[in-house]
Amino acid sequence: MAESGDFVRPTKDGVYVKLRVSPGAKNTEVKGLYGEEALKLSVAAPPTDGKANAEIERYLSSLFGVARSGVAVVKGASSRDKLVLVRGTEVGTVREGLVP
Repeated sequence: MAESGDFVRPTKDGVYVKLRVSPGAKNTEVKGLYGEEALKLSVAAPPTDGKANAEIERYLSSLFGVARSGVAVVKGASSRDKLVLVRGTEVGTVREGLVP
């Protein structure tokens, strides 16, 4: 089970992941932890018209081998701080795939 203040949290549908996003980067990639409560993610898309959110969903679905529809930004759509739901996976899998 995830600890309080962790960047991943289990839910009945999958896993919530807290992100701190830097849009407009050269590449989409995990940059490490942002404090103890979020993961820093550089996104190779501008923060306009939902493009960065779409890139986050594409990247995470590819990383975890789930359908694109299985990943959704559920909080913070217009913020750098986001909560993303990854359906059909577990905390351990997310942690191993995201921590560089």
